Amino acid sequence: MKQAVNAQPISRNKLLGVAGVGWLFDALDVGILSFIIATLAKEWNLTSGQMGWIGSINSIGMAIGAFVFGVFADRIGRKSVFIWTLVIFSIASGLSALATSLTIFMILRFFIGMGLGGELPVASTLVSESVAPNERGRIVVLLESFWAVGWLVAALISYFVIPQFGWRVALILTAIPALYAVYLRLHLPDSPQFTAKKNSSRGIWQNLKSVWSKSYVKPTLMLWIVWFTVVFSYYGMFLWLPSVMVLKGFSLIKSFEYVLIMTLAQLPGYFTAAWLIEKIGRKFVLATYLLGTALSALVFGVADATWILIVSGMLLSFFNLGAWGALYAYTPEQYPTVIRGTGVGMAAAVGRLGGIFGPLLVGMLMAQGYTIGWIFTIFCGSILVGILAILFLGKETKQTILE
Repeated sequence: MKQAVNAQPISRNKLLGVAGVGWLFDALDVGILSFIIATLAKEWNLTSGQMGWIGSINSIGMAIGAFVFGVFADRIGRKSVFIWTLVIFSIASGLSALATSLTIFMILRFFIGMGLGGELPVASTLVSESVAPNERGRIVVLLESFWAVGWLVAALISYFVIPQFGWRVALILTAIPALYAVYLRLHLPDSPQFTAKKNSSRGIWQNLKSVWSKSYVKPTLMLWIVWFTVVFSYYGMFLWLPSVMVLKGFSLIKSFEYVLIMTLAQLPGYFTAAWLIEKIGRKFVLATYLLGTALSALVFGVADATWILIVSGMLLSFFNLGAWGALYAYTPEQYPTVIRGTGVGMAAAVGRLGGIFGPLLVGMLMAQGYTIGWIFTIFCGSILVGILAILFLGKETKQTILE
């Protein structure tokens, strides 16, 4: 036991770095996709409905990946799943640069989504189980902060590369470095908590039932509501962000520039959430940052002046990504080790269902003539439902010792 404690700071820092690099490339892909959708709309003459399906097929893959790989993480280990999900993601992402039709592109987006959806909950579970209780929340939020770096790189690539060299080159740039993250992960240790209990005879079906047992029904219900509403609004808003800017009258390049500015606000959102989460607690940070997200979405949707769009867009990025960090820290703390991967994976899978409907809803409502203001009001209302679930069903887990 003494050796494990002494080794913990080294493994924690290494784990945060390696997991964060993979997280960065995941965010890079999702961020690039939001810009590519706007580009493909012009190049392939896509309808708003087809644009919505590109984002939704990605979320269908994420939902399946989160569920399947979450379950397997409790059977074969966090590390193995951690590696394979990034392999699937990297290969499919590289191949998508060669797509010659919307159908082929969407098939590959499904597999990219599977890898991405499986990796994120398993990564947060692995990190959560590998650090001390008094810094667990902060470290997981810092892991999530790599997402903002990935989005920032995506915005830079989209601004400087896509207009000059095209979207295919941009996709290749995101896929090749991700394979390096696979190499880094080969040398990682698995979760010490999983390793201690890996000989458990529990079956997959038993784990699935345990998530909804009397002891965990309340946190499970809370997580499913929060994950659905957060992912529904996030993918509905952020995958459409460059396209929304174009619809508001800006050129494609100018839209990329403004979204890049908005993306910069994600990092302070994460860092403030990381600082507050161990001082004030998970529930307060998550609910407060979601409230800020809802209000920012409301203003962004109805804004007609450029400065209001940029400021509200920055606040949207700040609060929404800070909330994401808190959610990833909060979720693994709801379950014991033997069902943690399953519980986190199922919650994330339900969330990804929201990610299917969000982009589709935007495309459908836009086709029917609804304004961006009305659409973003819907997302505001969705987030408020998630806040109520946290307040009435959630429990505080700050610095609790994981079972």
